[in-house]
Amino acid sequence: MKIKREDIRNIAIIAHVDHGKTTLVDELLKQSGVFRSNQAVQERVMDSNDIERERGITILSKNTAVFYKNTKINIIDTPGHADFGGEVERVLKMVDGVVLVVDAFEGPMPQTKFVLKKALELDLSIIVCINKIDRPEARPDEVIDEVLELLIDLDASDEQLDCPFIYASAKSGIAMLEIDEEGQDMQPLFETIIEHIPAPEGDPDAGTQVLISTIDYNEYVGRIGVGKVSNGTIQVNQDAMIVNAHEPEKTRKVKISKLYEFDGLNKVEVEKASVGSIVAISGIADIHIGDTLCSPENPEPIQFQKISEPTISMNFIVNDSPLAGKEGKYITSRHLRDRLMRELNTDVSLRVEETDNTDSFKVSGRGELHLSVLIENMRREGYEFAVSKAEVIYRKDENGKLLEPMETAVIDVPDEFTGIVIEKLSLRKGELTGMSKASGGYSRLEFNIPSRGLIGYRGEFMTDTKGNGILNTLFNDYGPYKGDIAYRQTGSLIAFESGETLAYGLFNAQDRGTLFVGPGEKVYGGMIVGQNPKGDDMELNVCKAKHLTNTRASGSDDALKLTPPRILSLEEALDFIENDELVEVTPKSIRMRKKILDTKMRMRANRK
Repeated sequence: MKIKREDIRNIAIIAHVDHGKTTLVDELLKQSGVFRSNQAVQERVMDSNDIERERGITILSKNTAVFYKNTKINIIDTPGHADFGGEVERVLKMVDGVVLVVDAFEGPMPQTKFVLKKALELDLSIIVCINKIDRPEARPDEVIDEVLELLIDLDASDEQLDCPFIYASAKSGIAMLEIDEEGQDMQPLFETIIEHIPAPEGDPDAGTQVLISTIDYNEYVGRIGVGKVSNGTIQVNQDAMIVNAHEPEKTRKVKISKLYEFDGLNKVEVEKASVGSIVAISGIADIHIGDTLCSPENPEPIQFQKISEPTISMNFIVNDSPLAGKEGKYITSRHLRDRLMRELNTDVSLRVEETDNTDSFKVSGRGELHLSVLIENMRREGYEFAVSKAEVIYRKDENGKLLEPMETAVIDVPDEFTGIVIEKLSLRKGELTGMSKASGGYSRLEFNIPSRGLIGYRGEFMTDTKGNGILNTLFNDYGPYKGDIAYRQTGSLIAFESGETLAYGLFNAQDRGTLFVGPGEKVYGGMIVGQNPKGDDMELNVCKAKHLTNTRASGSDDALKLTPPRILSLEEALDFIENDELVEVTPKSIRMRKKILDTKMRMRANRK
């Protein structure tokens, strides 16, 4: 017999990137008494990864739990960036409702639409939280209308359209039911969660059913499966079967060795958990997302939503440059392969394929950011390797016609820059589908554009809009191939010989374009040392020294004035390279190079 667990609520916080999800979870944790009064708590406590903290984005969804008036509220903080949409899709299976956070100025954005659509498909209850109402340019009334329009567009049911609206400032730690109220704390949001989010249902007397929605990894205990107990109970030392709805042949007998529940930011060991509880299970070596843990008597898998397929791929290659192996700890193909296979343990949106070349692996993901975060993580762990330019993954329709991934790009840009943005995206096969006025002298442009048209555009966009533009993209669908795109209008400046850069050589080279290297840096023949504005590749000798004679002294070099080099970040380097170039990634350096280092061989290959 099915029962409701009134003492539990399971919710996910969903929103577009930078709308304040993680800050909101911070406040819910603080005000529920998770932290001691004298405890020092850093901002965005849920973003535990270094890259998350540096970039101010959430990459991995995280579980936490708070208590409010004897009710346990399990909260999942989800990523807002489209490239990590795979994370959002799967965690929604664990919850009974969502808190949709929307910025009181920006309103619903592409990712808001994506995550909301997924929540509506699963028939989840919705609470809309209009955040950042203390912004001077906030427009909460208009944003509410936009959210309701979005719900209608997505065919929401009458119950979902009748969802409650909360006004909040997560930064100030206040929430209100009415816009003109004086906010005190987060209590209105807690009350609304208890009132509007249904309690989890299930049959405690039936056989055990736990769907694994997230995988955590710990080097001491290995893989940890996280999921919700849908039916029955689960306890330590219990025998269970692993089954999977998408892999009918998969059946394996296992034993539950350790069981945890979430309490604040910690995992607490428990002996037993019942219907509606979100649990973490360790000690099962080969557990995967989408697996169902069942009782051996009745192994019935729970249906699991297939994760959206990747759209972009790169080759990860063993580094073979003249400077290979000098800075990295892990440099062989075996190291590279093991690390990529380990990443598959936790990242469901990633694909790794072996190629004809044993030193190269094809890695596919949801977008450039998705793959660049993986590259950055590996670099920090001591890996050294090279990566190729990102390429989109094509498909063919039933008539054999080529299809390519299409994206919706929503751009907020000052009025004076709309012309240049429309011009640039038109060259990249983008179609302008909507244009509207936003407040504060900004315009909102909507484009339908091939994913390949956006590769390498972000840096150019920031330059064109003087850093004032906001670009958001979301995968739409596969559409007909749009024809060739000319990516880069500039060429590369290539080092002619190996050695150490000298001021004299750089001084002579800087008139040719923008340099990426300064004096005293190690370079090699075929390495990219700068950008040529004329569009052609050009070879330079940046290691050239001044020959000393009776009349020329070495000290006169001191008078040479060098322009500071442009230091590229990992993303900028990945954006810059062309198809015949690679980015060499080491723990200490990011270099760019030609695939073929030797000049004569490169010219011969270009001639073919």
